[in-house]
Amino acid sequence: MSSFTVSIVDTVTFEGQKPGTSGLRKAAKIFQQEHYTENFIQAIFEAVGDNLFGSTLVVGGDGRYYGRDVIEKIIKIAAANGISKLLVGQNGIFSTPAVSTVIRKYKTIGGIVLTASHNPGGPNGDFGIKFNCENGGPASDSITNKIYDITKTLKKYKIVPELSVDIDKIQCVTVQVDGKPFTIDVIDSVNDYINLMKEIFDFSSIKKLLQGNDEHLPFKILINSMNGVTGPYVKQIFGKELSVSDSNLVNSTPKEDFGGLHPDPNLTYAADFVNDVKTGLYDFGAAFDGDGDRNMIIGKKAFFVNPSDSLAVLAANLNVIPYFQKVGVKGYARSMPTGAAVDRVAKSTNIECFEVPTGWKYFGNLMDAGLISLCGEESFGTGSNHIREKDGIWTSLAWLNIIASHRKSIEEILLNHWCTYGRNFFTRYDYENCDIDAANKMMKYVEELMKESDFVGRKFTSHNKTYIIKEADNYSYKDPIDGSVASKQGLRILFEDSSRIIFRLSGTGSAGATIRLYIESYEADSSTYLRDPQTVLKPLVDISLELSKLGEFTGRNEPTVIT
Repeated sequence: MSSFTVSIVDTVTFEGQKPGTSGLRKAAKIFQQEHYTENFIQAIFEAVGDNLFGSTLVVGGDGRYYGRDVIEKIIKIAAANGISKLLVGQNGIFSTPAVSTVIRKYKTIGGIVLTASHNPGGPNGDFGIKFNCENGGPASDSITNKIYDITKTLKKYKIVPELSVDIDKIQCVTVQVDGKPFTIDVIDSVNDYINLMKEIFDFSSIKKLLQGNDEHLPFKILINSMNGVTGPYVKQIFGKELSVSDSNLVNSTPKEDFGGLHPDPNLTYAADFVNDVKTGLYDFGAAFDGDGDRNMIIGKKAFFVNPSDSLAVLAANLNVIPYFQKVGVKGYARSMPTGAAVDRVAKSTNIECFEVPTGWKYFGNLMDAGLISLCGEESFGTGSNHIREKDGIWTSLAWLNIIASHRKSIEEILLNHWCTYGRNFFTRYDYENCDIDAANKMMKYVEELMKESDFVGRKFTSHNKTYIIKEADNYSYKDPIDGSVASKQGLRILFEDSSRIIFRLSGTGSAGATIRLYIESYEADSSTYLRDPQTVLKPLVDISLELSKLGEFTGRNEPTVIT
């Protein structure tokens, strides 16, 4: 057995190593600075504290540029900090949902996920490091704040510089570090996750749907992994288990730069995929982001399923999925900016629905307390209590399970849903890479406007539509489980007819500021259900831009992305 010695390295502190809603995200070049990545990893381990000693940790990522180098650093630093064992994904690959799966299955102390999610990759792209806790979900605010505090004063880090392991080969290697055993177990990245999916869904029913029979034509699907981490999972689940042709599984090889794609599954960045489905050759399309936690679902001729609608439809149909038939449905939750369609399902079924800040970690406490079974965000993220992360492949399988049960198209399922509950029209405008000072000034301007004594009750008219303000605030949330409070989570303007305007600065970008504008309006008139949401919501969009003076503050006349 090889033997190694721990070294102590003097370092310098770096400003700005504050984790956001999903870890620390910066340009890859920033992480490549000497000591920068090592500092942050050491800070994670020190924040975990004494529980780290003798523990097991999961490590992997979305395959983006610089990931292999960082895994090598994690192995060396973990060995020096008293961890007993690492579970490393083969080739350094682990989707974010798979990391959560492995953490929970093997009861580890947590995991380090190397991803910037839906952000571009490559030498000129982004990189990210996220710590997940022992429940499999993103670290709580208390942990991320502790990590940040440590980075501000860190002077040294521990490392075993000579330690090196081939992560392309499935193997279990044990070495001695200062006389104590340290194990690196390189495991199959896919198996544990696939086995979990087969326990949740009716694969035989889905397979029959896809293959067709004497009564039904084959249900044709197109799956786009956007050259992200889901490729190996898609090949195994859809290719091997469900017998979908390789030609229907596109961009399924993980690439360090995502093949030049922007791995964000929306109508803008997945336009080629949408156009392929528009041809009418496919009945169903699903696209996933870089690390596999986000999804976009579209029907025949690219009939778009808004993520807020997707969450509501899943909530209304969980009873056809074997997992929920077995464990039951305990509750629902959505992020505050997400459309309130799921609230209507919850009310009709007398099941509680929670509203939480943006960030998957806020769902974790509710799940661990047994209060919710399904949750989602308007940012193309949906998941259930099978793990503690949003899960793109899970969502696509849930839709296929529902379609196989009802034998209806996506459009028919949505129309039936709207006829039952009405339609919450929803859109989001993203203004990416805005000047940070300008974005903050705009948010401050809107918040000051909202404080005016006569703001509530004001009337706004646009395109012959009149809206009266019922309530306005800067959203805050008190966790019903641990009592922690998250404040300043987005500016909300709520109208008497249940319409909403929300302004929020996003924490998922690596540079500049992203202003997100959320618009929602409820319609109970069935004649409106197939109208273009952009047309229906145009009055509120115009009101929000005029009220906020967004164009004047930022110089932006158009959003970067509309969903």
